[in-house]
Parts: sequence; structure tokens; C-alpha cells
Amino acid sequence: MSRRPARRTARRRRVSRSKRQDEQIVLVFGAVAVMGLIAAVVQWLLTHWWVLVLAAVVAVVIGGFWYQRAKQRAEWARVRAAALRLRIAELDALDHRAFEFAVRDLMRRDGCDAEQLGGAGDNACDVRAVDPAGRVWAIQCKHRRDGDRGSAVGVGVLQQVNGTARQIHGADVAVVLTNGRFSSKAIPWGNQHRIHLVDRRVLSEWAAGSRPLWDLLDRIPPPRRPSALS
Repeated sequence: MSRRPARRTARRRRVSRSKRQDEQIVLVFGAVAVMGLIAAVVQWLLTHWWVLVLAAVVAVVIGGFWYQRAKQRAEWARVRAAALRLRIAELDALDHRAFEFAVRDLMRRDGCDAEQLGGAGDNACDVRAVDPAGRVWAIQCKHRRDGDRGSAVGVGVLQQVNGTARQIHGADVAVVLTNGRFSSKAIPWGNQHRIHLVDRRVLSEWAAGSRPLWDLLDRIPPPRRPSALS
């Protein structure tokens, strides 16, 4: 009885070795075939060198075409951004995320390097921008569906911005911006803590006009790069 399991085990080992040998042979033949194919392709290309030249010319033409298209799209985007004008009613109709992107685009219109950060973990900064004078802006956006008829932006929002704008985002200019209004307590609190408040009136003038936001606000810090304005 003990010989049968031993025979079965020996048979399994022989079968396993045979399978491994077959796999190794297949791999060797496959590698040889691939190397032979590569050698044949290389030999053919060396014989027909003009194919490589033609392929290089086609690649250059296609690459140049796509580069010009990308350059044109970037230029068109710049022109559209420079001409961006938004009415306050258009801003009212946006949701809060689209409102943040609109503020980003308005900052870009004015020559800023701006990005939208709003979302989970944004540390009370929906839009961060660097203006042409090198100043860093941290903008917290508060969209009100009902405009100035909606709830007022209170001191609590300003306190959050005051705790993160300079410390985390490195801001020179901390801003709370809304298409609505600020509470009576928020306005003096903002002045005291150097938080710039952009309410519905200032936002409307900025979005619909040609003046940058820093021309509409008081007590803006001096430029970091004076030469950038010359």
C-alpha cells in the first residue's frame, strides 16, 4: 500500500519537470523568434533607409501642426480671458463651485497666476493668486443664491481666513468675497485684522469693468516686484 503513493508522487514530479522543460523550450524559441524578427526589421530599415527619413519628416510635420494648434488655443484663451466681463446676475446664477472658478478667471483676466483650491481641505482659501506685482492673494468665496437678500457673511468666516491666509497660504492680501453682503460686525472686524471684504457692489464693479481688484480696495500692501508694474 505504501508503494502506490510513492509512485504517484514520483509520477507527479516527472510531469511537473516535463512541463517546466516544455515552458523553458517555448520561452527560448519565443525569444529567438522575437530577436530574429527585430533583426529582420532592423535589416529592412537599413536597406530602406528612406522610410526612416519619411517617418521623421511626417513626425516633424505632425508635431509642428499640433504645436501651432496648442499655441493658438493658448492665445485664444488669453484673449478671451482679457475680454472677460461678467454681470452680477450671471454670478448669482452660478453654483458655489462655478462661482470660485469665475473668481479665478477674473484674477487671470487681470494678469494674475491664479488657481482654484476650493473643496475639502482648502484651509479657507478657494482661490489663490499671485498678481503682476508679486503679491499673493488668498480669496475665500461665499456665494449666496439670493444675492444680498441671502444670509450675511459673518465674523466666523473672517476668523477662519485670518487663521490660515497668511500662515498657510503665505498671503499678502487676505480676501473674503461674496455676491451678497457682510454682517455689521464683520466689517469692522475685517478692518481691524486686515481682511479685505469684497461685497456685492465691489464684486459687480470688478467683474463688469476693466479695473483690477487691487484698484478697488484700500490698504493694499506695496508691490513685491516694483519693476513688474513698469
